[in-house]
Amino acid sequence: MTGIAINGRSYRAPVAPVVVVCVDGSEPGYVEKAVEAGRAPFFARLLSAGTSIIGDCVVPTFTNPNNLSIVTGAPPMVHGICGNFFYDRESDSEVMMNDPRFLRAETIFTAAQAAGLKICVVTAKDKLRGLLGKGLALGPGKACSFSSEKADQATIETNGIDRVVEMVGLPVPDVYSAGLSEFVFAAGVKLMKSWRPEIMYLSTTDYIQHKHAPGTRVANDFYAMMDRLLGELDAMGCVIALTADHGMNAKHDATGKPDIVFLQDVLDSWLGAGRARVILPITDPYVVHHGALGSFATAYLPENVVAADIVARLAALPGIEVALDRKSACARYELPEDRMGDIVVVSSRHKVLGTSRARHDLSGLKEPLRSHGGVSEQRVPLMLNRRVALEPGRRYRNFDIFDLALNRVQERIAA
Repeated sequence: MTGIAINGRSYRAPVAPVVVVCVDGSEPGYVEKAVEAGRAPFFARLLSAGTSIIGDCVVPTFTNPNNLSIVTGAPPMVHGICGNFFYDRESDSEVMMNDPRFLRAETIFTAAQAAGLKICVVTAKDKLRGLLGKGLALGPGKACSFSSEKADQATIETNGIDRVVEMVGLPVPDVYSAGLSEFVFAAGVKLMKSWRPEIMYLSTTDYIQHKHAPGTRVANDFYAMMDRLLGELDAMGCVIALTADHGMNAKHDATGKPDIVFLQDVLDSWLGAGRARVILPITDPYVVHHGALGSFATAYLPENVVAADIVARLAALPGIEVALDRKSACARYELPEDRMGDIVVVSSRHKVLGTSRARHDLSGLKEPLRSHGGVSEQRVPLMLNRRVALEPGRRYRNFDIFDLALNRVQERIAA
């Protein structure tokens, strides 16, 4: 194999098995705090002798847009996945953006498989599996794609592998647990021993990061687990490249209650009830830890309303960081215009956006809300267990991680 060309980028053949990890919600500081606490010896070596830089993820800072940006090497305007949830004009319905038909670009995985490489994709939540595995010829010795959430349902036909629970040696975890991510890493170790894929992608859940800040005991426990299992992959000679889909911030007031701008209620008061349609792209089936509250929203306005007028009024509200018309927002954030509303709204660092007060069930929020979605959650780590030839002055993005892992790695760090 000489290389991979996809979505306007070229990648060299792997010099060793490449494991790219997307740690959901891993803002800068989590790894460093675990190292400071003496809980993460692999990460300590990485920080001292490998590569660790800070880059930017894509906005909206949600799971689906960023995972698909990472695996295509391109922003949402290319691959089309601009949220976890959106309004589909064709069907006139609000739907999850999990169906592979919404993906408009080929992934690095399919291009690599066409070049003769074995591929393994393991995700925590099943919502990503179909998108990440789209186009792969699944089967033993070729490719597998499965989730922790539904590991017990994996079949050769659907996932390219079966008997996953038996292979990993762990029970299927609860979807709201750190165990869901631990299963991902444990599966990665087992697959590297048995399949020895040339490219592996591991994607976790941000259940812990939604509840626990960097340096807390629970967060350090989580990163210690990750450190142990990534250390096993490192010992097998893998190039390990880690990034995140977004960061995380506290989104509550001084009393610990979520600090919310209810955007649908605002627009109803200005335009009349139900005349505008607010879409929260953070929405997914797993709302217990965030209540469908994030810092990015889009809205569809009545035909006779001038978007610029609403944008100006929204921009003047406390807690609103950015309000833009569709064309301006899509140009700034590299989004597909046909999948966004007439306006885009981003709240400030410690605020979130809701629809109507009556539509949010916050009973599952047992700790003060931490969430994401806005520009303030854009900074993410890019870490490799190899030294990397970095370009001075370049703005690195999380979707440059495959470029770093395949094109720019140098020597292996000392054990």
